[in-house]
Amino acid sequence: MVPRLSLDNLRAEVSFTRTTVGGRRLAIHITLLLLTLFTTTVVGVVLSQGFQAGRPVDLDQYVTVLSSIRAHPLVLLDGIAFSLTLMTILLAHEMGHYFACRYYGIDATLPFFLPAPTPIGTLGAFIRIRSPIYTRRALFDVGIAGPIAGFLLLLPALAIGIAESKVIPGIANQGDLIFGVPAVQRAMEWLILPGVRSSDIYLHPVGRAAWVGILATALNLLPIGQLDGGHILYSFVGRWHKYLSRIFVFAMAAFAITTHVWSWLVWAGLLFFFALRHPTIYDMSSMGANRVKLGLAALAIFLLTFTLVPIH
Repeated sequence: MVPRLSLDNLRAEVSFTRTTVGGRRLAIHITLLLLTLFTTTVVGVVLSQGFQAGRPVDLDQYVTVLSSIRAHPLVLLDGIAFSLTLMTILLAHEMGHYFACRYYGIDATLPFFLPAPTPIGTLGAFIRIRSPIYTRRALFDVGIAGPIAGFLLLLPALAIGIAESKVIPGIANQGDLIFGVPAVQRAMEWLILPGVRSSDIYLHPVGRAAWVGILATALNLLPIGQLDGGHILYSFVGRWHKYLSRIFVFAMAAFAITTHVWSWLVWAGLLFFFALRHPTIYDMSSMGANRVKLGLAALAIFLLTFTLVPIH
């Protein structure tokens, strides 16, 4: 005879399963967070050593730094300023999305960080939204919360980084990695280092972390597909979103081909194949004047953070 499960036993079994799954998911989040903290700290060591010596960053330094860390592990402390600043900005961005989801009762995960052997040590972070979004207002609020939260945190980091920077004639145009100068950075340089050309400013690692945050903000605000900017665009234009997204993607590809800035072609391809479609929301309610103002603020942030050639 098969024993019958009582309701209490069934509830206990469900609770145990949820706890186990939740524990595994949390372990994944923590593991990715620690790995990304390590990879960005390694990059921070490269940037810190170059900054202290007053020499431009070369790609071979990303290889030689590993032997330096193996010989002297405490050298990792030199990279903490960059990594913690960058991780804080990325975390603020994703938690902006997360708390907006929680406000509307939308099921969303904690942030997944992406460690990677890139010149900045990461491919960024993201949250996974696991339930539908039913209203345009909720979609707008979730989409805009991340860029605003990240932008508000990167501004003081950028100011501190520029204040601690060195003035070395022509340094910004030397080395294997030449970083673009977005409008918000140039405006901050005018305020803190008046009369100094941007090409003569060797940005402190804290400022470089803010620069990465600026790049992440600009990319996320592209008005395409399921990016943050795509969510904001869909909130206002609805079904026209898919046509505008395709126009922006093709414009991005055309720009890459005509200027030979091939990174934009890679982005265009990724967005076209993996993030162009947007879930349909059947909601015709008005967005309201305040959200229109926030939408204009998002556009202003995009213009301040976007640069045609971020890095070459």
